[in-house]
Amino acid sequence: MRAVVVGCGMAGARVATELHARDRDVKVTVFGAERHAPYNRLMLSTLLAGRVTEDDLAMAAPPAGMDVRLGTPVTAVDLARRVVVTADEAVEYDALVLATGARAVDPPLSGLDADNVYVFRTLDDCRGILAGAATARTAVVLGGGLLGLEAARGLAGRGLDVTVVHAGSYPMDRQLDPDGGAVLARVLGRLGVRVRLGARAVGWTGTALDLADGGTVPADLLVLACGVRPDTALARAAGLAVRHGVLVDDALRTSDPDVYAIGDCAEHDGTVYGLVAPAWEQAATVADRLTGGAARYRGTRPVTRLKAAGLDVAAMGSVTADHPDAEVVSFADPARGTYARLVIRDDRLAGAVLLGENPSVGTVVQLFDRDAEVPADRRSLLLGRSFGAAAPTRAETPAFLPAQAVVCRCNSVSKAAITAGWRAGARTVPEIVAATRATTGCGSCRDAVTGIVDWLASAESTEPGEVTSRAESNEEVSFQ
Repeated sequence: MRAVVVGCGMAGARVATELHARDRDVKVTVFGAERHAPYNRLMLSTLLAGRVTEDDLAMAAPPAGMDVRLGTPVTAVDLARRVVVTADEAVEYDALVLATGARAVDPPLSGLDADNVYVFRTLDDCRGILAGAATARTAVVLGGGLLGLEAARGLAGRGLDVTVVHAGSYPMDRQLDPDGGAVLARVLGRLGVRVRLGARAVGWTGTALDLADGGTVPADLLVLACGVRPDTALARAAGLAVRHGVLVDDALRTSDPDVYAIGDCAEHDGTVYGLVAPAWEQAATVADRLTGGAARYRGTRPVTRLKAAGLDVAAMGSVTADHPDAEVVSFADPARGTYARLVIRDDRLAGAVLLGENPSVGTVVQLFDRDAEVPADRRSLLLGRSFGAAAPTRAETPAFLPAQAVVCRCNSVSKAAITAGWRAGARTVPEIVAATRATTGCGSCRDAVTGIVDWLASAESTEPGEVTSRAESNEEVSFQ
């Protein structure tokens, strides 16, 4: 079978690798518009902050024998002939996977053709921002969502005077509730990032951002982080069904049964996820289908994570108590930059926000991800410690994980993989990170990875030889 993948980003590279691993007889050709080998887009803000190098962003090299054509954009898809067209050739396919990702939204402002205006989306974008920041003293970031705040914190960490301009009434208003947003704005201020809220930009003069209320924000450079839009141009031109994204069913098939779509460009059951964990699951589903399986994608429970120096936010599900049976538990300490809000229905998390250092964040993410029952002591999830309650049962805590449970969702690292790394000689968290790349995405799994490493060390010291048999079985074991 000849499989063609359009897009060599994280989703495209993943499905190509999955296909090769499942069936070496499948001929896989991958076209990438970017000139770079696949890289971890989640770490671009960390690169911007100077905490990693470009080498740290590199993903696993394509398997030997795979035909990867970088810097070669596909210009058209001919569904009738079953070919993809580039500037130089037409390549036939038996199955086509669209992983075209998303494009940054350019706001309707004047002056965006200036040399000191940068979009924050790709590695080349990040390089441009770093080049501009090298000679700048002030910066304005347009957009107070996840990427905007990460860009702002990264630039502030490099010594720039940074202002975030956001049209909403509080930062990250798509993920947080108003109280959490207010605490986050206060934390940003303490980190040297000013936030102008409820402000609508109308133009860039080259030295300042003009606002609709007549105000201006002077700056040496402008960074645009105004959201992204699924890149559906290729699919739409080919005649595939498109709404917000390319419409797909539970098999990730488009309106043409020989064409699939995954990642940021795909719309499944009314949702375009725009996160890496769903893209990984979709890639595995497509690879299984194309190699004779019958896997179905049932959707993902997405978790949004902001981690930058001095900033730690986890948001998941719906945090509005819009159901009469919803139970809301919250805690706020604005002076310390700490906030937590849990929305619970039927003893399960419908949504949560955790802002600031909270030792229970890994537990909350695992409970939400597995749709598991929350502990009877709700305060333990808010504050990271129990208050005289009985020890949690196996059903109440995600500390009991089967071997194949995915611990690092960004890099699809299971507990079994961490155990294998331990057995191979990686005995500390940094060594496990180097061996598996766990925690190198959004970082939300660090607590869980640390817990597993601690459990392995404890189990080996008390029960020599027992770690291997228990960790590799399907028995659920504790990593207290």
